[in-house]
Amino acid sequence: MSSTTTDKIENVVLLHSGDLSADIANQISTKLTSIIDSQHVHQISMAKSKAFKSALIEDTDGLAKSTTLTVFIASTIENEAPPEDAGACIRFFKRKTHPDTLLKDRVQFAVLGLGDSNLLLDRQHTSAKDCNQVAQALDSRLEALGAIRFCRRGEADERTGLLEVEPWIDMLVEKIKGCQ
Repeated sequence: MSSTTTDKIENVVLLHSGDLSADIANQISTKLTSIIDSQHVHQISMAKSKAFKSALIEDTDGLAKSTTLTVFIASTIENEAPPEDAGACIRFFKRKTHPDTLLKDRVQFAVLGLGDSNLLLDRQHTSAKDCNQVAQALDSRLEALGAIRFCRRGEADERTGLLEVEPWIDMLVEKIKGCQ
């Protein structure tokens, strides 16, 4: 069962990797401008491990607090792996040496998975659930590390034109509005 909180959202950190996830981070950022001052919306590439660690773990930027929402836009490529740009971030959170309290009282999180079931042509039936293993594993791991799930995980499939992305973004934005 997931933990939820109703803390006011003061900052949003959008972690992305690659062009597609950066475009989606921009969409989210644009929709948030009517709710949150743009200086409180931060976009960080997952490839920049020092940047996301300093923001979420070391608290160099003052973002590691329960009023920060971190949105992970996580792609899955062939063989259930993250793209190269996301590798450092995904590997960091997968480490078994982290204490279960690493993210406790630091941030709330949301995960949007981007996959492509066209890569699974050897299966008869595929869906967004079948091609979003990175997002599924990351979502579970963040909760195991003490982070608080802000909303349900989104899973999108390039084969369907990523039709699942827009409704998920709208749901996220509405939930953030409710916390203001």
